[in-house]
Amino acid sequence: MTIVDTEYAWNDGLPTCAHEYLLPAVQDIVQTLYKSECVKILDIGCGNGHVASTMAKSGYSVIGVDASRSGIEIARSAHPNVQFKVCSVYDDELIDAVGDQVECVISLEVVEHLFYPRKLFEQSYRLLKSNGYLIISTPFHGYLKNLALSLVNGWDSHFSVGWDGGHIKFFSKSTLAQMARDAGFKSPRFRGAGRFPGLWKSLIMVVQK
Repeated sequence: MTIVDTEYAWNDGLPTCAHEYLLPAVQDIVQTLYKSECVKILDIGCGNGHVASTMAKSGYSVIGVDASRSGIEIARSAHPNVQFKVCSVYDDELIDAVGDQVECVISLEVVEHLFYPRKLFEQSYRLLKSNGYLIISTPFHGYLKNLALSLVNGWDSHFSVGWDGGHIKFFSKSTLAQMARDAGFKSPRFRGAGRFPGLWKSLIMVVQK
């Protein structure tokens, strides 16, 4: 049986509901790390390009990559101020597509879709300059949230198994941090995004090369 990658059906370059709570947090993190320094940022799994474009408007040099050709076409059309390329995190040529190492890698709501999530960390490590940062987000799963889902019998709707693709890996703080450490990263730091502590929508981790 041949497994075919499923492309997400991006309709436009506008922000999604996830962008509304993730992007302000990521902007705050990048601003804290780099202040007004004009660093080069790579957005892995950039989708429709909205995040990459927003970061570019803040004065950073940004390149976005995604395996979805339709997503990249929309990104190029909607956000001509950013360079976008079709490339998978599984491609050994990813660093050639990017062109050079970067100071910061962003990857939002991507790792949970990967059959081989370690590749995202390994590629990010290769692509980062010394002391560079990886900022990664994934849907949050913690004790209180998992308990709440159980109490309201919400797991079936939460997992949404009736569509092709979707989330195939589920991370906690400890498993996300361990995968980062295995790739060589250090000093994991976390913050939540969306809702409130214990019931966050997403978990954001920052690690340093």
